[in-house]
Amino acid sequence: MLPGGRPLLLVGAGKMGGAMLDRWLARDLAAGRVTVLDPHLPADRASPLAEAGATIAAEPTQVKARDFAFVFLAVKPQTMAEALREIAPLVASDSVIVSVAAGVRLATLQPAFTETQPIVRAMPNTPAEIGEAMTVAIANAHVAETERSQVDALLAAVGRVAWIDDEALIDAVTAVSGSGPAYVFLLAECLAEAGREAGLPADIADLLARQTVVGAGALLGESSLPAAELRRNVTSPGGTTAAALDVLMADDGLKPLLARAVEKAKQRSIALG
Repeated sequence: MLPGGRPLLLVGAGKMGGAMLDRWLARDLAAGRVTVLDPHLPADRASPLAEAGATIAAEPTQVKARDFAFVFLAVKPQTMAEALREIAPLVASDSVIVSVAAGVRLATLQPAFTETQPIVRAMPNTPAEIGEAMTVAIANAHVAETERSQVDALLAAVGRVAWIDDEALIDAVTAVSGSGPAYVFLLAECLAEAGREAGLPADIADLLARQTVVGAGALLGESSLPAAELRRNVTSPGGTTAAALDVLMADDGLKPLLARAVEKAKQRSIALG
């Protein structure tokens, strides 16, 4: 159940902000409680939201003064400074600020608001579009337990949520789950290409790669077994899978390659912050 009562301001309704909004409305958050501030919201997106009762604004001056319970910042990190300047006058002293911008730290957000402003930094990923996101969040010291539970409900509308107490871990989170869907999509690309090189027609290779990733992911999500056990269940001694894993699990195989990739993404997240 999503928190009721006071209204919510969503700043930025692009891919992530839009995904959250769609899931909130699908989970019975009344559109009349939502104000969307986005200068680039397409008309075919804005019109049905307005018809449903949401307030749509292209500029901060168009946002009516409302006692917002939550203010979600779903803007690009490069535009966060400008967004903070624009929305600061619209925020009540007890509004809970929730940022989903990669690399933007709590210490960057805090100066825009009161010294005791409750702020949550969250890192979701793109499967939010289908309600299968992995979001990791951290709250500052001014977020009460009730407020944290309410934010959890809003974030859980797009998938699973985990909370951490050490903000330094967010850079690793970004590298693993924030960027992680791209790694999986690349796996599907490479698997399809390998299938084509092995002689399969392009359409069959693409179908096999896509559905294999989809099916394996669904099995991983439904099973209580660890990934390593599921891998072993597919692998017969001396069989075809074992032959392939001899390559993927070699000293220069997938594990060290992925470790380097995650470390590179982590360092980039640190630099962006």
